[in-house]
Amino acid sequence: MSIGGPVSQFLRHHFRHFNAAALIDAAEAYRAHVDKGGKMMITLAGAMSTAELGLSLAEMIRQDKVHAISCTGANLEEDIFNLIAHNFYERVPHYRYLTPEQEQELLERHMNRVTDTCIPEEEAIRRLERVLIEEWTRADQVGESFFPHQFLYRILRSGALERYYQIDPRDSWVYAAMERDLPIYVPGWEDSTTGNIYAARCIAGEIKNVHTVRGGIEYMIDLADWYTRTSAKHSIGFFQIGGGIAGDFPICVVPMLHQDLRRTNVPVWGYFCQISDSTTSYGSYSGAVPNEKITWGKLAVDTPKFIIESDATIVAPLIFALVLGW
Repeated sequence: MSIGGPVSQFLRHHFRHFNAAALIDAAEAYRAHVDKGGKMMITLAGAMSTAELGLSLAEMIRQDKVHAISCTGANLEEDIFNLIAHNFYERVPHYRYLTPEQEQELLERHMNRVTDTCIPEEEAIRRLERVLIEEWTRADQVGESFFPHQFLYRILRSGALERYYQIDPRDSWVYAAMERDLPIYVPGWEDSTTGNIYAARCIAGEIKNVHTVRGGIEYMIDLADWYTRTSAKHSIGFFQIGGGIAGDFPICVVPMLHQDLRRTNVPVWGYFCQISDSTTSYGSYSGAVPNEKITWGKLAVDTPKFIIESDATIVAPLIFALVLGW
């Protein structure tokens, strides 16, 4: 393995023990997995898009180090929010000390806070909302249906939002995924701002067919097809950022194929790494150690397994830097 650039050299020299060493081990195993022809799914929980993970994740996609993504609806939409409204965002470094009255002031200014970052409602959410409603309505009228990420791909390809771009689109991971037509799985999309907007339009009767935007069961069926076809030729790894539904949903495809469809020729995940600040605790799926997944038929005894108990906004870009040789 090559030494890589200055970031990689620094990490390999200084990150020698504990979570730091696990970071190095996980990155080197990730790189070895894809170098041998393996594929990798990345799962995004939390607010990784508002944390601007696209700055490194987009390049991972372009360099063929990522082959599928599972994410929350929030991460899907917030990457686009940042693309079209970045200059209107506000940082609140002292967020820990805000009073309830100061939080109310942010609400009245339509600044939705995510930790230390406020998303501007009008410039981010409403700009995307207008274009999305046009796409949903058009599809609804002609009897078409698409997944949530496919509607965004259509919008990005059409250039309908281009006049609003406020960052280089190369720093948007959804834009990079669109360019490669990457499969994206968005379980629980209704638990997002745009999902709420869609539900409201259905309730108001503006969209007649609720299935114009396809949902979670269809996502699982599509994932089962992708996993079956891809794993027939390549080992598939699982790189989990955070916990929650973004990770729990896709990792279950393997036991479903084995136990519910009785397919015996489908391999389990060939690599597993999770970055999480959810430490091992009673009944926590996010804090479950990788070996627990053996009992569910998700991982094998000899699957390379890593867990890094740390802040994903720090760890993920560093692992990506090592994989990319930065």
